[in-house]
Amino acid sequence: MDVLTLSQWQFAITSVYHFFFVPLTLGLSVLVAIMETIYVSTGQTLYRSMAKFWGTLFLINFAMGVVTGIVQEFQFGMNWSEYSRYVGDIFGAPLAIEALLAFFLESTFLGVWVFGWDKISKKLHLACIWLVAIGANISALWILIANSFMQHPVGYALENGRAVMTDFWALVANRYVWTQFPHTVFSGFVTGAFFVFGISVYHLLRKKNVEFFQRSFNLAVVFGSLSIVLVIFVGHSQAQQMVQVQPMKMASVEALWESEDPASFSLFTWGDQENLRDRFAIRIPYLLSILSYNRPSGLVKGIRDLQEEYVQKYGPGYYVPSVFTTYWTFRIMVGAGFLMLGIMLLALYLIIRNRPLDSIKFTRYLPLAIGLPYVANTTGWILTEMGRQPWVVFGLMQTRDAFSPNLTAGMVLTTLITFTLVYGSLMVADVYLLVKYAKAGPGDGSNEPASTISESTAA
Repeated sequence: MDVLTLSQWQFAITSVYHFFFVPLTLGLSVLVAIMETIYVSTGQTLYRSMAKFWGTLFLINFAMGVVTGIVQEFQFGMNWSEYSRYVGDIFGAPLAIEALLAFFLESTFLGVWVFGWDKISKKLHLACIWLVAIGANISALWILIANSFMQHPVGYALENGRAVMTDFWALVANRYVWTQFPHTVFSGFVTGAFFVFGISVYHLLRKKNVEFFQRSFNLAVVFGSLSIVLVIFVGHSQAQQMVQVQPMKMASVEALWESEDPASFSLFTWGDQENLRDRFAIRIPYLLSILSYNRPSGLVKGIRDLQEEYVQKYGPGYYVPSVFTTYWTFRIMVGAGFLMLGIMLLALYLIIRNRPLDSIKFTRYLPLAIGLPYVANTTGWILTEMGRQPWVVFGLMQTRDAFSPNLTAGMVLTTLITFTLVYGSLMVADVYLLVKYAKAGPGDGSNEPASTISESTAA
């Protein structure tokens, strides 16, 4: 394997590790803030205990997210120096703002929240956790502004062989951001909701701390139901935008080899990417045009026409991403999303009808649903990044031109193996701690200040 391929694997593995922790940070921070808001507004101490218990699990997850994110940013300079040289003036600005503004906001006030129980006023303490939640989600915004430039570059000019920023506000107002950001944030909300949901179901089925986990369950179901519906609607808008901004990605998602108007939607396709044709396909007429334009007609460009168009525009080359990867990651992501919607609707039915969880046999498997958002999040990011290939910045720089030229395959392979093993060990430790505290429940420490729990965790 060459330096480019190994560097891609290294960044991909680091990104997947990192994005296991980010969505839970986005969603669980808001849920903890809601729990403490109910406590402060009603005086019900049960919600104080809920905020502390779920806040402990949030802290464990937050620490791992920080560790993996820092290393990921270093790779831009170590493995992708040509990319950093070419677009660093643009890409570096939102990342710097994320670190200096959003990350410091959330980490500073998280410290105050952890150690401030019974030391500052209730309202000030509540404000701290809301600032943590806001900071976490603003952090996601700036990172996605940087990523959206890679997907749909705006606000730049080419000078002396480099891309330089000419309009900062065009970067911020990039239309790609304003579908990608809400989709990512609401996906994080779903992740947090299913985390609370799954652990609550585990304890409710064992009849432990019933009132505590019933209220956690109810809150997670309402929050998760709203969030998954918003994910689906925003995802639909994002797909419509993809038709306009990244038509090759949409064509590969649908294994659409030839342009169609009206365009058909693929239920199942076994394709031949080498010859750009179907071996076997089941398609629904008109549906892709309906999904793309909200009407039964509308041109969706096919891979063959787009390849010819890109050759004319960008020069000789192969501009088709891995159709197998984009096709199936999209379907796994969407399938997981609708399965989560079904689970939340079932849970709402149980709450409305006041029926116990064990009244339906398969509810004993519901704790496993914690994994569904992680499946959807991971496949969604693989789709986002792989669907852009062979570009690292769409239309400006190809991935093959972005890696560091002085690296050797041996160097990258060594760090790839090292990072994979170290991150794997950290993930095992993280999951162990989460499972330990989740199984222990509020009876084993939720009435302690969160600072006490976090110190014992660190020890």
